[in-house]
Amino acid sequence: MTIGHYESDLDGAGVRVGIVQARFNEKVCQGLLDACVAELRRLGVEDEDILHVTVPGALEVPLALKKMADTNQFDALIALGAVIRGETYHFELVSNESGAGITRVGLDAGIPIANAILTTENDEQAEVRMAEKGADAARVAIEMANLALALEELAEAGEGMDYDA
Repeated sequence: MTIGHYESDLDGAGVRVGIVQARFNEKVCQGLLDACVAELRRLGVEDEDILHVTVPGALEVPLALKKMADTNQFDALIALGAVIRGETYHFELVSNESGAGITRVGLDAGIPIANAILTTENDEQAEVRMAEKGADAARVAIEMANLALALEELAEAGEGMDYDA
């Protein structure tokens, strides 16, 4: 007996992507966006298949993602932002709540969401990570969109394993 296997697919042709970008910590967020969009294009996503919106900060990202997911117009979503530690507990609140909200939206809507909201100790760490994390978010979004589509097609075809055996 051989097991089935799905190969990762980073072909972005025809994949529709929504991007929600926080504006707080603007320089870092712009760096995340630039790297993300460049990688989406490199993977074959056309500009007309990308919708980019901005929100004030990381706590507003999950609601915008939910509204995008509710349109059923996207194969994957991407969250971009930067939460940089300050001198108060606010850093933990924003980091935890935005992350939990993003995960909840993805699971509730059944849509892949690449979470590229950086959480760093300082500006320097954020600036070092922004290009790689932005590009990584694009790759995650495309890979997970293609996986979700493949699994949906498998379910519709009624093929696969016999779970009653």
